[in-house]
Amino acid sequence: MKSTARGQSYGVKGAPYAHPSPTATLERARSAPYLFLVPATVLFALFFALPIGYALWLSFRKVKVSGLGLGSGARKEVWAGLENYTDALSDSELLHGALRVLGYGCIVVPVMLGLALLFALMLDSEKVRLAPVTRLAIFLPYAIPGVVAALLWGFLYLPDVSPFYYVLDRLGMPQPDLLDGGPLYLALSNIAVWGGTGFNMIVIYTSLQAIPAEVYEAAKLDGATPTQIALRIKIPMVAPSLVLTFFFSIIATLQVYNEPTTLKPLTNSVSTTWSPLMKVYRDAFGEGDIYGAAAQAVIIAFATLLLSFGFLRAVNRRQKQEDAR
Repeated sequence: MKSTARGQSYGVKGAPYAHPSPTATLERARSAPYLFLVPATVLFALFFALPIGYALWLSFRKVKVSGLGLGSGARKEVWAGLENYTDALSDSELLHGALRVLGYGCIVVPVMLGLALLFALMLDSEKVRLAPVTRLAIFLPYAIPGVVAALLWGFLYLPDVSPFYYVLDRLGMPQPDLLDGGPLYLALSNIAVWGGTGFNMIVIYTSLQAIPAEVYEAAKLDGATPTQIALRIKIPMVAPSLVLTFFFSIIATLQVYNEPTTLKPLTNSVSTTWSPLMKVYRDAFGEGDIYGAAAQAVIIAFATLLLSFGFLRAVNRRQKQEDAR
């Protein structure tokens, strides 16, 4: 392309070159962001929205059996309405699984977040040594897959192969069975705390690093001790990160599946319906009731959404009240 003295542009073969109009350029610029969103939208629709919609559809269906259920047309899928939801809500096994998960969460969430906050404050201290190595060591368990971590701790809990039981036996101390009864909650909670503390610590520690150094200097000039700085400055300023980690921890607790499923072959105390998701899996793939399992999955998802929304709304309301003061 070349230009003449009057500013007219020509192509390679001498034909006039038409510049795009400002309107076309503006429309192209406006459509560009949507083109970048297409891959993510397609993946979201295929692997998230479509499965949810299919589960909703199945939850309102059931199989009607005619006669002995033999021959073509003897079993057909029909509309069930709210029947699957009524059966799920009246199922005692699902309720007991929810109560077990509630007790499990009462142990995991406060202990995990408490340790994450403590480690983050310690790493943010000026007197800490080898901070990068320590930070990596605390975060490393999170990089281990949940099934591998559950297997690792499961064998450490077994009296016949655990080195801890061998040491206790040599010392003449009692050897508690951590895979039976009440200690089972502690054993499962320990796996979750061990694996999730590092991730939450990194989130809180990152927020601590974002606090301006001038805030600490002003507090030191006022005579504040490191403990007072941590309690009155650091913790309040990382409150949004604490809310975020608490939010994620609630969701992870309601969806617990890997730990009890992995430990199930090692003990008779873990049933196939120990958690709600385990019951969904058993009903869908063990008993072939995909319609009832779909209704249970929808109920679990709705309960998770309701608790998460309620928690975030309560936090926002409290934040508005504090801002009004």
